[in-house]
Amino acid sequence: MKTNHEQEHHHSHSITSLSTAFVVGTLLNLIFVIVEGIAGFMSNSVGLLSDAGHNLSDTVSLLLAWLAFRLAKKVANKRFTYGYTLSTILASLINASILLIAIGMIVVESIRKFSNPQPVDGDMIIWVAAVGVVINFATAMLFMKDRKKDLNIKGAFLHMAMDALVSVGVVISGIAIKYTGWTIIDPIIGLVIAGIIFISTWNLLKESLRLSLDAVPESIDIDEIEKEILSVKGVSGIHHIHIWALGTSENAMTIHVAVNDIAESECVKSDIRSLLKAHGIAHATIETEPKDYVCNEECCEH
Repeated sequence: MKTNHEQEHHHSHSITSLSTAFVVGTLLNLIFVIVEGIAGFMSNSVGLLSDAGHNLSDTVSLLLAWLAFRLAKKVANKRFTYGYTLSTILASLINASILLIAIGMIVVESIRKFSNPQPVDGDMIIWVAAVGVVINFATAMLFMKDRKKDLNIKGAFLHMAMDALVSVGVVISGIAIKYTGWTIIDPIIGLVIAGIIFISTWNLLKESLRLSLDAVPESIDIDEIEKEILSVKGVSGIHHIHIWALGTSENAMTIHVAVNDIAESECVKSDIRSLLKAHGIAHATIETEPKDYVCNEECCEH
């Protein structure tokens, strides 16, 4: 069994390792976005420019994930009693809005290329996109070990893994253009990438808006939680349940619980908190009351 000192050392090492992964991943992708963007203009490729836009969006996503990771480590204070994690939701909302503008620009440029097709450098597309495959795959591997421990880390891993697949698609388009001369493939790939970005952006925008309005996070099944709480020994009823997100990786809940024996309240609360943690709810305020207690508007908050 590890001592407290060993556990603290392991936790500190994990934080340092992940911070390094975010720094390295962000810098690698930012440099590649610049190179790919320049190559896109030089080769006259909408596919490369679209992929550069996609990689830029995920570089921003990496920065947001890094921000969430750092903010989660900050201690709450008297002004911010829940800490600073709510800022990650606002950042995600801003990120989604910017991405929608980028998607519009990609679509307009792709449509322009349909009506005015121009020669495209297939070789440059192949080599630049191939470098993108390597960089995105390598970045994804930086987060692979910790992806199951934190949803925020898992999100970073999935973003970069998807980027690698998109870059593979651009490589294939470059090969097709080189050997067939069909430049029409380039704007088609641009529209496909725009569609991929839109799907992920729409989900990000929708969930960010939901969370900013204190909606129950999509990852939370409130019916299942109610069912499990009612099955806890000593619980006779529940009401006034409120679940909301404190940030992109933390959730909170308040609930009133009617108990058979008020003397067993602390045991009941402990059991409920344990099952809530399994559902990703680390902050829970539980108010207990006798099973025959009548909770109404005058003496009970809704």
